[in-house]
Amino acid sequence: MRSRPNAAPIAKERASGELVVASYNIHKCVGTDGKRDPDRILQVIREMSPDIIALQEVDTRFGERKGLLNLQRIDHDCGLVPVPLSRASAAHGWHGNIVLVRKDMVSAVHEFRLPGLEPRGALLADIDFDDGPGVRIIAAHLGLLRRSRRQQADRLLDIMRRHTAKPTLLLGDFNEWRLGAQSSLSTFRTAFGSLPAAVASFPSRLPFLALDRIIADREGLIDAVSVHDSPLSRVASDHLPIKTTLRYQDAVLGAA
Repeated sequence: MRSRPNAAPIAKERASGELVVASYNIHKCVGTDGKRDPDRILQVIREMSPDIIALQEVDTRFGERKGLLNLQRIDHDCGLVPVPLSRASAAHGWHGNIVLVRKDMVSAVHEFRLPGLEPRGALLADIDFDDGPGVRIIAAHLGLLRRSRRQQADRLLDIMRRHTAKPTLLLGDFNEWRLGAQSSLSTFRTAFGSLPAAVASFPSRLPFLALDRIIADREGLIDAVSVHDSPLSRVASDHLPIKTTLRYQDAVLGAA
C-alpha cells in the first residue's frame, strides 16, 4: 500500500486516432467510507478524462430506479453525455448501466435484457468517426451467480452475431474472479480470441480481484488495460475504474 501513488496519475497526451475508453462500477456513488457522494465520482472521471466510459450501478436499486449522478455537470465539466435510451425515466441507465461519450459520436443504441436470476441488461452503442465505420461498444454488468454469468455471456455473443460485424469492445463489471477454463468469461474466446491480461480492480482499497474488464475482438485495437489508481478513486467507490487506449484508426483499417 505504501508503494501506491499519492497523487492522481497524469493523463498522457493522446495521439491522433486514439481515444481513452474506461469502465467504472460507481457502487451507487457510495464510497468505502460509507458516504454517498456523486461529486467524488465526477472528479474521478475528470482525472481519467475519457472519451468513452461505461458506468455501472448508476441508479438506486429498489422501488422506482432513480439516477444518482448530475449528468448536466458531467457534461459541463467532462464534455460527456449519455447515449440516448428508448424511454425517458427517472433512471439514468438501463439496468444500472450507462455509457457516456463525447458529443455527436453515437449513431445507434440498442438495449438488451440478459438472462439469469437477477434482472440484468446490456447496452450496445455504435460509435462513428469521420474517417471510417467506427466501433461498437457493448457495456454490461453481469450477475453474481456463475450459472447466470455463463447464460449472459452466451446472450452477449448472440447479440454480436445478430448485428453487422464491426470492431467491438465489450466492457463492464463481469463479476468473475476466476481465470482460465473455470472462468465464465472463457465463453468469449470464440469471438474475442485470447483475452487480455486481467487487472485487479476490487476492492478499491487493496484490489486483488479482476472483476472489471475491457476486451476487444481485434488484435491491436486497444492497448493494455490498466486501473486508474488515485487517492480519490480508492475512496469514491469499492471498485477502481479501469481504462485503455482505443486505436480507432486501426479499427477503421480492420473493418475495411
